[in-house]
Amino acid sequence: MMALTLPGQRFLLPTLILMEQLHPYWRMEYIEAPRYPETKRPFTELPALGDDRAALIVHRSPRSYLLMNRFPYNPGHLLAIPYREVIELEELNAAERADLMETVVFAKRLLTAAIKPDGFNVGFNLGTAAGGSIAHLHGHIVPRWSGDNNFMPVIGQTRILPQALDATWERLSSVAASLSANPSA
Repeated sequence: MMALTLPGQRFLLPTLILMEQLHPYWRMEYIEAPRYPETKRPFTELPALGDDRAALIVHRSPRSYLLMNRFPYNPGHLLAIPYREVIELEELNAAERADLMETVVFAKRLLTAAIKPDGFNVGFNLGTAAGGSIAHLHGHIVPRWSGDNNFMPVIGQTRILPQALDATWERLSSVAASLSANPSA
């Protein structure tokens, strides 16, 4: 028991306050991992690196590609990005728009097969006021699980990711290759 003393009063309170310990040992590997090369135009330059693993590209289509978000909202958070640098949806021609949408659909299939989320958030941040931080059109495909919101982002300003980006890339790129080889799966 712990005594709590207030002016003129004394209370006894049970001390059954348990603190949960978080031990995400893999986080150090993520923290120390090499970052993208310094670049002013990452969405144009990353596909040209010639190393999809280093760039975190998990799938390429003729006019767009899927990139793992380096700072994901949830594990498996992907970006669908056209190769041609544009800022607005209207700047894409019909073939590019169709390909980008097919890439978003492929991302959903990929994430469903690889990590089995309960749902998705899919969207585009158009303009800096909407949260667009890189002036190159890109869509977000964020896998969601029932109950995936917890206290860490709200109170601790911290996200807990259960798998390192490298391990997630391995899993997603493997499933992407399988889905690309067998589109009806």
